Amino acid sequence: METLTALFTFWHEQAGKLGEQTVQHIGLTAGSLLLGVLLGVPLGLFLSRRPRWAPAVLGVAGVLQTVPSIALLGFLIPVLGIGPKPAIFALFLYSLLPIIRNTLAGIRGVPPAVVEAARGLGLTDGQVLRRVELPLALPVLMAGIRTATVINVGVATLAAYVAAGGLGEFIFGGIALNNPVMILAGALPAAALALAFDALLGGVQKLSTARLGQVGAALLVALPLLGGLYLLPRATGKLLAGFSPEFVGRADGLPGLTKSYGLTHLPSVVLAPALVYEAARNANVDVIDGYSTDGRIRAYGLRVLRDNRRVFPPYYAVPVVRPALLREHPELGAVLAKLDNQISDSVMTDLNYRADYLHQDPKAIAEAFLRRRGMWTAPRPTVAGASVVKLGSKIFAEQYILAELYASLIRGNTDLAVETKTGLGGTTICFEALRSGAIDMYPEYTGTGLLVLLQPRPAVVDSLGGRPAAVLSYVRAEFRRRFGLEWLAPLGFNNTYALLMRGQQAQELGIMSVSDLSGYLQK
Repeated sequence: METLTALFTFWHEQAGKLGEQTVQHIGLTAGSLLLGVLLGVPLGLFLSRRPRWAPAVLGVAGVLQTVPSIALLGFLIPVLGIGPKPAIFALFLYSLLPIIRNTLAGIRGVPPAVVEAARGLGLTDGQVLRRVELPLALPVLMAGIRTATVINVGVATLAAYVAAGGLGEFIFGGIALNNPVMILAGALPAAALALAFDALLGGVQKLSTARLGQVGAALLVALPLLGGLYLLPRATGKLLAGFSPEFVGRADGLPGLTKSYGLTHLPSVVLAPALVYEAARNANVDVIDGYSTDGRIRAYGLRVLRDNRRVFPPYYAVPVVRPALLREHPELGAVLAKLDNQISDSVMTDLNYRADYLHQDPKAIAEAFLRRRGMWTAPRPTVAGASVVKLGSKIFAEQYILAELYASLIRGNTDLAVETKTGLGGTTICFEALRSGAIDMYPEYTGTGLLVLLQPRPAVVDSLGGRPAAVLSYVRAEFRRRFGLEWLAPLGFNNTYALLMRGQQAQELGIMSVSDLSGYLQK
């Protein structure tokens, strides 16, 4: 009941956003379905006349159907960029198989005697197709369109990851923040759309042949109109931002910046975390969220906008562990301490550059770093029945590197086995995995622990004054008291949240800080 109340409250507060996302979702579905019908139906008719081509064409369509949606979008982004183009094209490809297959099956299902009778009346092949076969095949063809529609409504939620909008924005934001209400806020309307479209087309499918033809033609006219919903005017501004789902929902992310700097005139789109830097690099967006030690800042010529009002607290990287791990294996304390204050901001930026831009393997990056620092030791032979240390990480390169650093140290200095569970998603997912014992430790950041996981009163945050030692001391004490978890010593670098722009654009516009950005937007 509490979740239901929270859900309705969320919908009420986000009514405008929900309406915009629903319209976008319908537009994406209709636009892709129109393309699917325009190609799939003629192709199915062609195959009915050239049956030897059917296995090959259906095979290719079937292979496209099996490609994971995220992977397909990843392949399309370098060609089509971000936004609606890759999303609609991917949905179009997914719609082809049911439409082609059902068109072919419908034509093949027409009784041969009926076809022969039509030809006996003097009808040409084209007339037989238009007047006899196609009308009789319409119920089966419509079933294929109905299936493609339901598939596309579901897959269209992934469009949010390429800045194409839709109801996936709420879903992926909720996943990143481990917020069930936010997930339901997007998932339930998406499911309702799928059921509504399925019921509508199911009713159409049951009409008489004559009525079905008329309604089918009307639907063909309606699809471009529904697809056009995606083109309805949206909020615009001087600049466009692209933010990751977690940044949009975190208190120390966009909400905090908006409150402190008044960034109310900055329209934004939601992007997959892995795409925000590429979007800025390719000028698809002007402002992005990022991390101050990310290697792509240097590689892509981006500028970190100075947080002159200190909205972002210190984000010093610190391993968080279950105390039981250190009690059971006391030798781990000295091993983990080898990295204490060993990684500066510039060093971490360089390590990230190697992963993000040079595409080096995080394990190789970690090994090379340890060798340079004289901390590398070859892994000890695996001992049968050895205890396993489970290391976790969030879903970006820096966390992968840190996990591999600890894995190498543990393998080289203890007899313990190591299992890495990288890419666990957002902050709360890693945290809950640690609390539940699914992992034994993962690297966290002091500011994230303070504002996202502990969420103290504003007065408490103000009393800490952004002092790194004070923030760590408070977070460490509260984690022990509330969760029974231990924060060890900092690694040395401060990977704070940041707003980024292309360096040349920022210089031309005179934007060096977030205050400058706010002032420019309000002119």
